Amino acid sequence: QVQLVESGGGLVQAGGSLRLSCAASGSTYSEYIMGWFRQAPGKEREFVASISRSGGSTYYADSVKARFTISRDNAKNTVYLQMNNLKAEDTAVYSCAAGISIRTITVRQYASYDYWGQGTQVTVSS
Repeated sequence: QVQLVESGGGLVQAGGSLRLSCAASGSTYSEYIMGWFRQAPGKEREFVASISRSGGSTYYADSVKARFTISRDNAKNTVYLQMNNLKAEDTAVYSCAAGISIRTITVRQYASYDYWGQGTQVTVSS
């Protein structure tokens, strides 16, 4: 069992930056592929980024590539999402997810992940 708690969301102006964190409980954290998803009001949840178990490989949605960076610290059981050059369309609730049965980081379906956090709100004002 893994519990995930996100933090770091807030209100930021367009062009600004935020760093989200997701702290995981459990001793098997390094066995999970970690991902970030987001859901804007009235829209479906969408994939943002994922990272391999070792942290050596990452994968991004085209909409955030070159602006967002996912990373993890297995010693701290934490995954991060550094978001730069934020745009109004990045406004959403951001959630982290952990997947133990996922075989590659290119899996974009949230239903394939095993555990979810509650999410943190990111609002970008234009």
